Amino acid sequence: MSHSATPPTGVPSEQPSLGELVAEASNQISTLVRSEIELAKAELRFDAKRVGMATGLFAAAAFMAHLCLILLSFTLAHVLDQWLWTWASFAVVTAFYLVTAGILVLVGVRRLKGLAGMKRTTRSLKGLKELASDE
Repeated sequence: MSHSATPPTGVPSEQPSLGELVAEASNQISTLVRSEIELAKAELRFDAKRVGMATGLFAAAAFMAHLCLILLSFTLAHVLDQWLWTWASFAVVTAFYLVTAGILVLVGVRRLKGLAGMKRTTRSLKGLKELASDE
């Protein structure tokens, strides 16, 4: 008795065809991708709420710190008023803040000049595009 690789005529095959396997795999992959996208959306919504709350708290803290800076400025001007005219003591405090702001602007401009512009990401995406076009 010999065994043949194909089932006898009229007997249904128990193994799915290659086309059926590919279709099933494709269906499962697209279901997996949709599920991952939904999970990412849910996580982003949750994180966005937390980031929003934290941003509000940071803004309130920055506002309070700004008020403290204003009060400190008046305090410094009144301390300097012991040795200078009132207008001169306020001018000294104002000049200090102007010089500090100027230095901060210069440092910020220098930092911006050193931006890389996502060179590695651009290079990586170009490589992926070349690989996809080769296939």
